[in-house]
Amino acid sequence: MTAGSEEHEPLISSSVDNQRVTYNNSPQDGNTPSGSPRTSGGEVTLAIPPSRNYGAIGGTEKVTYTWADVNAFATESRSRNRKFWNFWKPSSDRMFQQRKQLLRSVNGAAYPGELLAIMGSSGAGKTTLLNTLTFRTPSGVVSSGTRALNGQPATPEALTALSAYVQQQDLFIGTLTVREHLIFQALVRMDRHIPYAQRMRRVQEVIQELALSKCQNTVIGIPGRLKGISGGEMKRLSFASEVLTDPPLMFCDEPTSGLDSFMAQNVIQVLSGLAKKGKTVVCTIHQPSSELYAMFDKLLIMADGRVAFLGSPDQATEFFKDLGAACPANYNPADHYIQLLAGIPGREETTKHTIDTVCTSFAKSEIGCKIAYEAENAMFHERKISGGWADAPWSSVAALRARRSPYKASWCAQFRAVLWRSWLSVTKEPMLIKVRFLQTVMVSILIGVIYFGQHLDQDGVMNINGAIFMFLTNMTFQNIFAVINVFCSELPIFIREHHSGMYRADVYFLSKTLAEAPVFATIPLVFTTIAYYMIGLNPAPERFFIASGLAALITNVATSFGYLISCASSSVSMAASVGPPIIIPFMLFGGFFLNSGSVPPYLGWISYLSWFRYGNEALLINQWSGIESIDCTRENYTCPASGQVVLQTLSFSEKDFTMDVVNMVLLFIGFRLLAYIALLYRTRRGK
Repeated sequence: MTAGSEEHEPLISSSVDNQRVTYNNSPQDGNTPSGSPRTSGGEVTLAIPPSRNYGAIGGTEKVTYTWADVNAFATESRSRNRKFWNFWKPSSDRMFQQRKQLLRSVNGAAYPGELLAIMGSSGAGKTTLLNTLTFRTPSGVVSSGTRALNGQPATPEALTALSAYVQQQDLFIGTLTVREHLIFQALVRMDRHIPYAQRMRRVQEVIQELALSKCQNTVIGIPGRLKGISGGEMKRLSFASEVLTDPPLMFCDEPTSGLDSFMAQNVIQVLSGLAKKGKTVVCTIHQPSSELYAMFDKLLIMADGRVAFLGSPDQATEFFKDLGAACPANYNPADHYIQLLAGIPGREETTKHTIDTVCTSFAKSEIGCKIAYEAENAMFHERKISGGWADAPWSSVAALRARRSPYKASWCAQFRAVLWRSWLSVTKEPMLIKVRFLQTVMVSILIGVIYFGQHLDQDGVMNINGAIFMFLTNMTFQNIFAVINVFCSELPIFIREHHSGMYRADVYFLSKTLAEAPVFATIPLVFTTIAYYMIGLNPAPERFFIASGLAALITNVATSFGYLISCASSSVSMAASVGPPIIIPFMLFGGFFLNSGSVPPYLGWISYLSWFRYGNEALLINQWSGIESIDCTRENYTCPASGQVVLQTLSFSEKDFTMDVVNMVLLFIGFRLLAYIALLYRTRRGK
């Protein structure tokens, strides 16, 4: 494609090339469900109308992506002579910025049907360029330049709608299978007008295209905990997640990182196959092997933030040969070019001279001039738009996304999909189900054996009170530490998926809490059923059910507090470290270690936030109200005459039972609300 033809190329291409995937509406045989995938001769035939798209805007089939005069600076703010005792004073006059240029007037282009590999040594600017091209510049980096789609200046909204970005780090819910993960992606990524059956056919199509059929029912796996699919399969699964919506433009950051040579070759073959279908594929890669190098259609070699070469591998051979730096025979060209342009300690001046020579020679070459001309066209269009001489080509896309929700699926569809995934994650997690129930049974039997067969006498009062507080303590610590890692462990996955427009934060929070609710409703019932009558607590059936309900309420309040710690913590280790010091003060004001009537006034607010206090008072009222007499087995010792006296000794009152329940419900709601606010804060910081 020449620059002149590109200038007049229509913005939305209507041509549809022949693809390996074909579509028809032919009837199925009796053994095949209607619309299910069929394979013949290596092709997949699906009953999908040819005009369908899965999420790309405008039906755009092919995209040429160009960029011109791209610059990037790393900024660092520091203060001069900043003293810690002057922290309260305005510091604007003491601040200065250090700027380091990361990219220097980078021009380039990526065409449909081609795989463009961005190469270079460490620090050459590969990742910075990719982040700039995708409008994902991190904080502390300022970028400028023109980026164009089909010759027209691009906007972040248009690029997001037309492209997919496969990041270097693969993040998955490890307990799901490959198929379950892709089904979830299809439910939240595809446009809401696409029916469910068509989504499932697309999932099957992508599984076959990316060679995931053999592992489609295998769990993804958790490193160090749960064995799953291989590294190459995991990387192909990342590609599969992005190509579900059939985007015409793809970006990949270090797709071969951490893979052996065979797996790396397999991954690049997948990218090359996607490019051959008409997609525009751009990836960064660090020191590829000669086999991988031969698969690239175009190379973009970076050196010190500048373009050293952009063209085909054959053109690279001729270019460096003309410069007198020909690649030796039987030598990996990628290694040769990277070593030629890499900085060598002690030889900085020589390396700088080499980089200047190569970059200047390329800029003056025929290929460099052609790329500069195409980049100038994009800049010319941008100047016309900024001057009011032309309309922004992607303004309709931005307006459409502004009017519509940024999420492809509706709120209800998001909720169903995320709740389904959360429930699968809960039921497939052995630690969450088996170990937790086993722990509950063992602790309840242990407490029941220790306090077995208590009687309503002088010694039994203290023992029963201690057993009830053990009820409370166990329900708190067991369940807080069971959920303390729920949100912080999945925080990177949530932030990535949320910022990709897959689902809302409230949907995720509500789904995670509802998926685990049955577990936290069952565990206290199991605990109470085993230990209640073993200890010899109030035998009335209604008192048992009240105690079970109170245990469930205490469990959910403690779980809500655990969610708050989890959402407010940046890592699992941090959550586990800050949890106990925060819980201990609440436990001290529970009425067992410190009498509620002797709490200092200046610390009374802590007792009002303590579910230990409300839970302990409610359980003791349930136990001792209505007990008219208590046997006194020892002489010369203080002996409570009735259950009313026991409650008065602890500064508790029967009339406070209802308020205890209401306050625990309010704590349950308050802790959940604060946890959600903390999650929203994490979401904002993760941008």
